[in-house]
Amino acid sequence: MQIEKVRFVRKVFTFVAFLSLTNIAWAGTGRAATEDRLDHAGKILHEIMAAPDGGIPEEVLDHAKCIAVVPDLLKGGFVIGAENGRGVATCRTATGWSAPAFFAITGGSWGLQIGVEGIDLVMIIQNDKGMQRLIDSGFELGADASAAAGPVGRHASADTNWKLDTEILTYSRAKGVFAGLTLNGASIRRDEDSTEAIYGHDFSTRRILSGEVPAPASAQSFLDAVRNAKAQAVAER
Repeated sequence: MQIEKVRFVRKVFTFVAFLSLTNIAWAGTGRAATEDRLDHAGKILHEIMAAPDGGIPEEVLDHAKCIAVVPDLLKGGFVIGAENGRGVATCRTATGWSAPAFFAITGGSWGLQIGVEGIDLVMIIQNDKGMQRLIDSGFELGADASAAAGPVGRHASADTNWKLDTEILTYSRAKGVFAGLTLNGASIRRDEDSTEAIYGHDFSTRRILSGEVPAPASAQSFLDAVRNAKAQAVAER
Protein backbone atom coordinates (compact mmCIF):
# COMPACT_ATOMS: atom_id res chain seq x y z
CA MET A 1 0.00 0.00 0.00
CA GLN A 2 2.84 2.37 0.87
CA ILE A 3 4.49 1.71 -2.49
CA GLU A 4 1.25 2.55 -4.29
CA LYS A 5 1.03 5.84 -2.40
CA VAL A 6 4.57 6.74 -3.42
CA ARG A 7 3.78 5.97 -7.04
CA PHE A 8 0.65 8.08 -6.87
CA VAL A 9 2.56 11.04 -5.39
CA ARG A 10 5.20 10.76 -8.09
CA LYS A 11 2.54 10.78 -10.79
CA VAL A 12 0.98 13.91 -9.28
CA PHE A 13 4.35 15.68 -9.14
CA THR A 14 5.07 14.65 -12.72
CA PHE A 15 1.73 15.96 -13.94
CA VAL A 16 2.12 19.27 -12.09
CA ALA A 17 5.70 19.74 -13.33
CA PHE A 18 4.67 19.01 -16.91
CA LEU A 19 1.77 21.47 -16.71
CA SER A 20 4.10 24.13 -15.29
CA LEU A 21 6.61 23.64 -18.08
CA THR A 22 3.90 23.68 -20.72
CA ASN A 23 2.21 26.80 -19.38
CA ILE A 24 5.49 28.71 -19.28
CA ALA A 25 6.61 27.56 -22.72
CA TRP A 26 3.33 28.23 -24.46
CA ALA A 27 2.80 31.63 -22.88
CA GLY A 28 3.43 34.79 -24.89
CA THR A 29 2.38 34.16 -28.46
CA GLY A 30 1.25 37.74 -29.20
CA ARG A 31 3.06 40.12 -31.55
CA ALA A 32 5.19 41.79 -28.87
CA ALA A 33 6.30 38.46 -27.39
CA THR A 34 7.09 37.03 -30.84
CA GLU A 35 9.10 40.10 -31.83
CA ASP A 36 11.03 39.79 -28.57
CA ARG A 37 11.74 36.14 -29.43
CA LEU A 38 13.13 37.23 -32.81
CA ASP A 39 15.45 39.78 -31.17
CA HIS A 40 16.54 37.28 -28.54
CA ALA A 41 17.29 34.64 -31.20
CA GLY A 42 19.53 37.11 -33.06
CA LYS A 43 21.41 38.01 -29.88
CA ILE A 44 21.93 34.34 -29.03
CA LEU A 45 23.48 33.60 -32.42
CA HIS A 46 25.71 36.68 -32.20
CA GLU A 47 26.90 35.79 -28.68
CA ILE A 48 27.56 32.17 -29.60
CA MET A 49 29.67 33.13 -32.60
CA ALA A 50 31.64 35.60 -30.43
CA ALA A 51 32.73 32.87 -27.99
CA PRO A 52 36.56 32.77 -27.84
CA ASP A 53 37.02 29.05 -28.58
CA GLY A 54 33.48 27.89 -29.18
CA GLY A 55 30.82 28.74 -31.67
CA ILE A 56 29.60 26.95 -34.75
CA PRO A 57 32.41 26.13 -37.22
CA GLU A 58 32.40 28.23 -40.36
CA GLU A 59 32.36 25.07 -42.49
CA VAL A 60 29.06 24.07 -40.85
CA LEU A 61 27.63 27.53 -41.52
CA ASP A 62 28.74 27.33 -45.16
CA HIS A 63 26.98 23.99 -45.47
CA ALA A 64 23.77 25.08 -43.72
CA LYS A 65 20.49 25.04 -45.62
CA CYS A 66 18.55 26.50 -42.68
CA ILE A 67 19.29 27.89 -39.23
CA ALA A 68 16.81 27.62 -36.36
CA VAL A 69 17.07 29.09 -32.86
CA VAL A 70 14.96 28.36 -29.77
CA PRO A 71 15.58 30.88 -26.96
CA ASP A 72 15.06 29.51 -23.46
CA LEU A 73 14.08 25.95 -24.25
CA LEU A 74 12.77 24.50 -20.99
CA LYS A 75 14.12 21.11 -19.97
CA GLY A 76 13.24 19.39 -16.74
CA GLY A 77 10.65 17.61 -14.70
CA PHE A 78 10.28 15.02 -11.98
CA VAL A 79 10.88 11.41 -13.10
CA ILE A 80 9.79 12.40 -16.64
CA GLY A 81 11.92 14.93 -18.46
CA ALA A 82 10.31 17.38 -20.87
CA GLU A 83 11.36 19.87 -23.51
CA ASN A 84 9.12 22.77 -24.45
CA GLY A 85 9.84 25.92 -26.39
CA ARG A 86 9.10 28.17 -29.35
CA GLY A 87 11.63 29.00 -32.03
CA VAL A 88 12.32 30.78 -35.29
CA ALA A 89 13.96 29.51 -38.48
CA THR A 90 15.24 30.86 -41.80
CA CYS A 91 16.43 29.03 -44.93
CA ARG A 92 18.66 29.89 -47.86
CA THR A 93 16.92 31.01 -51.04
CA ALA A 94 18.15 32.16 -54.45
CA THR A 95 18.19 35.75 -53.15
CA GLY A 96 19.51 35.22 -49.61
CA TRP A 97 17.97 34.12 -46.32
CA SER A 98 14.20 33.77 -46.14
CA ALA A 99 11.75 35.51 -43.86
CA PRO A 100 11.48 33.77 -40.48
CA ALA A 101 9.12 30.85 -39.93
CA PHE A 102 7.94 30.00 -36.43
CA PHE A 103 7.77 26.57 -34.84
CA ALA A 104 7.16 24.88 -31.51
CA ILE A 105 9.27 22.10 -30.03
CA THR A 106 7.96 19.58 -27.51
CA GLY A 107 9.19 16.23 -26.33
CA GLY A 108 9.99 13.99 -23.42
CA SER A 109 12.52 11.53 -22.10
CA TRP A 110 12.28 8.98 -19.31
CA GLY A 111 14.76 9.09 -16.47
CA LEU A 112 15.29 10.37 -12.96
CA GLN A 113 15.35 14.11 -13.48
CA ILE A 114 14.55 16.78 -10.93
CA GLY A 115 14.53 20.48 -11.66
CA VAL A 116 14.08 22.83 -14.59
CA GLU A 117 16.82 24.32 -16.75
CA GLY A 118 16.51 26.89 -19.50
CA ILE A 119 18.86 26.43 -22.44
CA ASP A 120 19.28 28.17 -25.78
CA LEU A 121 18.97 25.74 -28.66
CA VAL A 122 20.44 26.16 -32.16
CA MET A 123 19.68 23.72 -34.98
CA ILE A 124 21.59 23.64 -38.26
CA ILE A 125 19.64 21.95 -41.05
CA GLN A 126 22.35 20.87 -43.46
CA ASN A 127 20.74 19.17 -46.43
CA ASP A 128 17.68 19.31 -48.67
CA LYS A 129 16.01 16.42 -46.88
CA GLY A 130 16.29 18.17 -43.51
CA MET A 131 15.04 21.39 -45.06
CA GLN A 132 12.00 19.56 -46.42
CA ARG A 133 11.27 18.22 -42.92
CA LEU A 134 11.23 21.77 -41.62
CA ILE A 135 9.00 22.95 -44.46
CA ASP A 136 6.57 20.09 -43.84
CA SER A 137 6.24 21.39 -40.25
CA GLY A 138 5.76 18.10 -38.51
CA PHE A 139 8.59 15.71 -37.61
CA GLU A 140 10.42 14.11 -34.72
CA LEU A 141 14.15 14.40 -34.20
CA GLY A 142 15.84 11.02 -34.33
CA ALA A 143 12.79 9.27 -35.78
CA ASP A 144 11.68 11.19 -38.87
CA ALA A 145 14.83 13.29 -39.18
CA SER A 146 18.34 12.21 -38.23
CA ALA A 147 19.93 14.50 -35.66
CA ALA A 148 23.30 14.64 -33.93
CA ALA A 149 25.30 16.89 -31.64
CA GLY A 150 27.18 19.35 -33.85
CA PRO A 151 30.92 20.00 -33.80
CA VAL A 152 32.06 23.10 -31.88
CA GLY A 153 34.98 25.40 -32.64
CA ARG A 154 36.24 27.72 -35.35
CA HIS A 155 36.75 24.82 -37.74
CA ALA A 156 35.10 21.42 -38.07
CA SER A 157 37.61 18.60 -38.02
CA ALA A 158 38.10 17.04 -41.43
CA ASP A 159 37.81 13.52 -40.02
CA THR A 160 34.34 13.98 -38.49
CA ASN A 161 31.23 12.64 -40.20
CA TRP A 162 29.06 15.70 -39.61
CA LYS A 163 28.56 16.13 -43.36
CA LEU A 164 27.30 12.63 -44.00
CA ASP A 165 23.66 11.59 -43.64
CA THR A 166 22.80 13.65 -40.57
CA GLU A 167 20.01 16.05 -41.49
CA ILE A 168 20.15 18.30 -38.42
CA LEU A 169 23.04 19.31 -36.14
CA THR A 170 21.96 20.46 -32.69
CA TYR A 171 23.69 22.77 -30.22
CA SER A 172 22.85 24.13 -26.77
CA ARG A 173 24.00 26.92 -24.51
CA ALA A 174 23.35 26.69 -20.79
CA LYS A 175 24.87 28.96 -18.15
CA GLY A 176 27.24 30.42 -20.71
CA VAL A 177 28.59 27.05 -21.90
CA PHE A 178 28.04 26.20 -25.57
CA ALA A 179 28.23 22.60 -26.77
CA GLY A 180 26.76 20.05 -29.14
CA LEU A 181 23.46 18.64 -27.88
CA THR A 182 21.72 15.33 -28.47
CA LEU A 183 17.99 16.00 -28.61
CA ASN A 184 16.36 12.88 -30.02
CA GLY A 185 12.65 12.42 -29.44
CA ALA A 186 11.72 16.10 -29.61
CA SER A 187 8.82 16.94 -31.90
CA ILE A 188 8.86 19.99 -34.21
CA ARG A 189 5.53 21.54 -35.19
CA ARG A 190 4.42 24.73 -36.91
CA ASP A 191 3.64 27.64 -34.54
CA GLU A 192 0.48 29.06 -36.08
CA ASP A 193 -0.15 31.65 -33.34
CA SER A 194 3.25 33.32 -33.72
CA THR A 195 3.02 33.17 -37.52
CA GLU A 196 -0.28 35.03 -37.54
CA ALA A 197 0.93 37.47 -34.87
CA ILE A 198 3.84 38.60 -37.10
CA TYR A 199 2.42 38.29 -40.60
CA GLY A 200 -1.25 38.97 -39.95
CA HIS A 201 -2.06 35.98 -42.17
CA ASP A 202 -1.62 32.25 -41.75
CA PHE A 203 1.08 31.90 -44.42
CA SER A 204 2.33 28.37 -44.94
CA THR A 205 5.81 27.47 -43.74
CA ARG A 206 6.69 26.47 -47.30
CA ARG A 207 5.85 29.92 -48.67
CA ILE A 208 7.79 31.66 -45.91
CA LEU A 209 10.96 29.55 -46.09
CA SER A 210 11.01 29.45 -49.89
CA GLY A 211 11.28 33.25 -50.00
CA GLU A 212 7.77 34.04 -51.28
CA VAL A 213 6.90 36.10 -48.19
CA PRO A 214 8.79 39.37 -47.53
CA ALA A 215 10.63 39.56 -44.24
CA PRO A 216 8.98 41.93 -41.74
CA ALA A 217 10.99 44.79 -40.26
CA SER A 218 10.89 43.09 -36.85
CA ALA A 219 12.94 40.20 -38.24
CA GLN A 220 15.92 42.27 -39.41
CA SER A 221 18.03 41.84 -36.26
CA PHE A 222 17.63 38.06 -36.42
CA LEU A 223 18.36 37.89 -40.15
CA ASP A 224 21.36 40.22 -39.76
CA ALA A 225 22.78 37.86 -37.13
CA VAL A 226 22.34 34.91 -39.51
CA ARG A 227 23.97 36.78 -42.41
CA ASN A 228 26.88 37.93 -40.24
CA ALA A 229 27.50 34.60 -38.50
CA LYS A 230 30.07 33.37 -41.02
CA ALA A 231 31.93 36.68 -41.10
CA GLN A 232 31.92 36.79 -37.32
CA ALA A 233 33.33 33.24 -37.14
CA VAL A 234 36.22 34.21 -39.43
CA ALA A 235 36.92 37.46 -37.57
CA GLU A 236 36.92 35.84 -34.13
CA ARG A 237 39.11 32.83 -34.92
